[in-house]
Amino acid sequence: MGSLGPNANARAVHHLPHKHLPQELDAGALFVLKSKGSWMHCGYHLTTSIVAPPLLSLPFAFTFLGWAVGIICLVVGALVTFYSYNLLSLVLEHHAQLGRRHLRFRDMANDILGPRWGRYFVGPIQFMVCYGAVIACTLLGGQCMKAIYLLSEPNGTMKLYEFVIIFGSLMLILAQIPSFHSLRHINLISLFLCLAYSACATAGSIYIGNSSKGPEKDYSLKGDTESQIFGIFNAIAIIATTYGNGIIPEIQATIAPPVKGKMFKALCICYTVLIVTFFTVAISGYWAFGNNSEGLLLSNFLDDGKPLVPKWFILMTNLFTILQLSAVGVVYLQPTNEVLERKFADPNSKEFSTRNVIPRVISRSLSVVISTTVAAMLPFFGDINAVIGAFGFMPLDFILPVVFFNLTFKPSKRSLVFWLNVTIAVVFSALGVIAAVAAVRQIVLDAKTYRLFANV
Repeated sequence: MGSLGPNANARAVHHLPHKHLPQELDAGALFVLKSKGSWMHCGYHLTTSIVAPPLLSLPFAFTFLGWAVGIICLVVGALVTFYSYNLLSLVLEHHAQLGRRHLRFRDMANDILGPRWGRYFVGPIQFMVCYGAVIACTLLGGQCMKAIYLLSEPNGTMKLYEFVIIFGSLMLILAQIPSFHSLRHINLISLFLCLAYSACATAGSIYIGNSSKGPEKDYSLKGDTESQIFGIFNAIAIIATTYGNGIIPEIQATIAPPVKGKMFKALCICYTVLIVTFFTVAISGYWAFGNNSEGLLLSNFLDDGKPLVPKWFILMTNLFTILQLSAVGVVYLQPTNEVLERKFADPNSKEFSTRNVIPRVISRSLSVVISTTVAAMLPFFGDINAVIGAFGFMPLDFILPVVFFNLTFKPSKRSLVFWLNVTIAVVFSALGVIAAVAAVRQIVLDAKTYRLFANV
């Protein structure tokens, strides 16, 4: 299993070469979740997993919330997730000091809540969230490629699913990168890419907002009362998905022991980038386009196919986005890779032996082919993503961390921490349920326009 035996010294174990590692570490933990990284590397992984192109949908979320509520939700999301991720890190550190270092989310759930929770609740939800993120990245990558194509060929005949397949081919190559730790350099580049396209999105919004080409600014909420109420919860699901991570234990597993205090520094790197990007894009995008903000802000840079900013600028912004999407997709493939490795690899053979390389290439390639096929078939994945946010990111990132902390450290019922954690768990459980209902309602409303392999 991922956790070491209770009498084992986790620190000593992780410093041993692979051939001396005890059998408690299966092939998934041994080959995919190598504990070799520094806190800086961990910061790159965190930034790629959180500060991703879904942040370009924040102005769209604001169209359901308006200025004041939109900014409040953005601030609350940042505060609660930063707090929750730190709590999760403290729980992981605590168990590591007891000699049980958890390398996976489900290992934590097994130990704290019992094996059924890990197997039937946390494991499946995490898999759904991570694989859903891979599908979403593949679809978004295809859409950005199509946008570049239509700029140069306005009457082009290539369909969206063809671009999704092209992006999937790139993912097929990147998926073969052996371990999470191997992605550290890619994720450093990814950090600069997210700063680059966020700066472009902000600059483009300000340019259009100040020019006569931009739409008339209208910040009123659209629709009747029912639509506005459901819209608020849909927007909350979008913001939760944007802040979502779902793989904190797997990211912390990449840190070389001792892990104490390292995750906090890594989170500080991530949230510095997050504040710069999320707030500038959300505020500038909503200021420029008001309630006409599209689901992807870059779509607002075109008006009936005519660019409102120079073509090279749209091309460059889309290119930065495509490149980061490939990094984000590969990060969210890691939990799937770890499961496949555990199932098909032999921990007693070398990592790059024929016995392990052939099953790895076949299983990872099949995984990417399936996600690419789903992305091509279901180009309305934005609606499904709101469901994943409500059912997946809400429990993993907002509710479980505070529950794990209270069960592990048992703070006094008179303490502020205990009641803050209980409040977060209750409020976000209720929000998760309502957001799930709102997301399912949206799917039902949009169902009449759904077509497999639609060229949207």
